[in-house]
Amino acid sequence: MAHLRSSRTSRSRRLALTLPLGVVLAAAVGFAPGAATAAPLDSPGSVTARAGNADAPAAGKLAYVVNTRTDAKTIAAVKRAIAKADGTVVVTYAKIGVIVAHSANPDFGKQLRDVRGVQSAGATRTSPLTPATTTQEGAPTFLSKDKAEALRQRAAAGKGGAPAQEPLEADQWDLRSIGADKAAGINPGSKKVTVGVIDTGVDDTHPDLAPNFSASQSASCVGGKADTSPGAWRPATPEHYHGTHVAGEIAAARNNVGVAGVAPGVKVAGIKVADPVGQLFYAENVVCAFVFAADNGIEITNNSYYVDPWLYNCKDDPDQRAILDAVNRSQLYAQRKGTLNIASAGNSNHDLDADEIVDESSPNDSTPVERTIDPHTCLDVPTQLPGVVTVSATGVYGAKSYYSTYGNGVVDVAAPGGDRRYQKPTDTPSKDGGILSTMPGNQYAWLQGTSMASPHVAGVAALLKSTHPKAGPATLQRLLKAQADNPGCPTKPYDPDGDGKVDAVCKGGKNRNGFYGHGIVDALDAVKK
Repeated sequence: MAHLRSSRTSRSRRLALTLPLGVVLAAAVGFAPGAATAAPLDSPGSVTARAGNADAPAAGKLAYVVNTRTDAKTIAAVKRAIAKADGTVVVTYAKIGVIVAHSANPDFGKQLRDVRGVQSAGATRTSPLTPATTTQEGAPTFLSKDKAEALRQRAAAGKGGAPAQEPLEADQWDLRSIGADKAAGINPGSKKVTVGVIDTGVDDTHPDLAPNFSASQSASCVGGKADTSPGAWRPATPEHYHGTHVAGEIAAARNNVGVAGVAPGVKVAGIKVADPVGQLFYAENVVCAFVFAADNGIEITNNSYYVDPWLYNCKDDPDQRAILDAVNRSQLYAQRKGTLNIASAGNSNHDLDADEIVDESSPNDSTPVERTIDPHTCLDVPTQLPGVVTVSATGVYGAKSYYSTYGNGVVDVAAPGGDRRYQKPTDTPSKDGGILSTMPGNQYAWLQGTSMASPHVAGVAALLKSTHPKAGPATLQRLLKAQADNPGCPTKPYDPDGDGKVDAVCKGGKNRNGFYGHGIVDALDAVKK
């Protein structure tokens, strides 16, 4: 299963309603203007299915990241050592000193760690690689075509909101809660700003995404090496819908078709990193994505996932340390090149500032083993990496979503991610507490999770970049925090299910606290100040 940041329950470790093991996509109940299930993405006239990188290794091999000094002499020597240890170099990112390699040698990591110039090296997974194939594990539940059309007609008649709204915008309570609907009338965002969606792929053929999609800044990084061939960035199957949903939240166009994004005037790019079989987000794919984003002028990246197979990567484990090192090098490289990286906090309702956390889910590509970790030294990647904006989720009433991970001094800002259990709207046509957005095959659905909160922040950051075009990542992060509205910690114990048990403890003050960081983002302030 992949580790996307959508959630069904507070104890589900970011599980999806229908996705395979490890996926953190939220429980989804959506609607499609067409058929109840999407057409296969490899069918004629639809999105092209891709079986993954052409260089996918044979079964029995593991993938490794080898982190070295960046001088040419060291890198050349390490490459020779890789071959000597029965390894094959897949790609070398010389500017950050990261080499991706494959090997069936069980001692490969240990041998490379003893090589001069190697600073860390380790496997990025615990199960052997398998040949890449596509598969389907189920789909969200969609509303009927008649219901979707009724919502459109309701909006057109002005019963669901102002005539200027998109046909399905009456159900987008999240836009109104952060003033994004009003912000669009002032500044919808600049076409000179691109948000890169590092995810399961983006269906750029969707009519709400096509007007703002940047194919020249899109790629597939599956396997650790960028593939920019046409359509490489698209999801492998309709069930890999997460990235398409995220993209719509950021930049669905105001074109009188369906929904609207937080920043409907900016560009959005797709960088696919999800394994086509299990939708796992391995380190080498994410390294490729950050480097690709940086080298292709992407100003903001959205990261609604954690790097598999470890929910937390501990520095005292050589494999996990290598993952930490490689991904951190790549995201810091992106920051130096002018990219602001935004990431979801997670859906485990964990306190990232706690003394310890019990992790029952790692590794998620083989057999999980319960372990107790210190979140100050065992990090959720990329959200806890330096300079990355960490985002928690809220519901329609502005309270922390029941599933959202939090942490004083860790969470930077909060945004609507939905809460379909305890925070349901009463003034929308469908009364759904999730986030409505685009899906593959010209469809729409509701999802919930910090996966949905992070793209709201990415959209607001894109509006800030549009308003302050010379602002770099550090300035953008400061502006994000400055425009946010902080409700402060709740005055009563946090017990959304009302069972008398406190489910989370908010620490901090009005200016910064564990539930909201510096506050809930405000799109209207972003374009006015």
